[in-house]
Amino acid sequence: MTYAGALALIVLASITDIRRMRIPNPLTGASFATAIMVWGLLSGQQGVRISLAGAAAGIAPMLFMYAFKGVGAGDVKLFAALGAWLGVQEVLELQLYSILYAGAVGLLLNGLSRWLDWPGRMLVREDDGRKLRSSKAVPLRTIRRFPFMLAVAPAFVTCWWYVY
Repeated sequence: MTYAGALALIVLASITDIRRMRIPNPLTGASFATAIMVWGLLSGQQGVRISLAGAAAGIAPMLFMYAFKGVGAGDVKLFAALGAWLGVQEVLELQLYSILYAGAVGLLLNGLSRWLDWPGRMLVREDDGRKLRSSKAVPLRTIRRFPFMLAVAPAFVTCWWYVY
């Protein structure tokens, strides 16, 4: 049941993150609250503690990555909600696989954008805090960002594969 809640969150967050590069606060907040309620109904006070511990485990490493601008604030809140659904061990495994997939996705998208100028819509290019208007003239010090859900979704599938 907890994996179903996490899966619903991943699907909805993927849609919004890929479309708008944002994960809405109402989505993560409602999912977080629902996870605590579900765990409470399933396992009582012990379930609430498991859920809160998972949320803490989900948010702590992401705050570190957020401090160095590796992820956005929505991703931090997403992993808090996912931790509330999954628990400590599962959310830490999900973070590990997400980071590995993010490296692979980043290399793939960077290579594709340099060689084929594709997928320009998927990558947000910034230079000194300003969005660039032309995707052709990209300075060497340009930061390329992509929706982190491109890495989180396959990481979730990988973690689910090992459970079942």
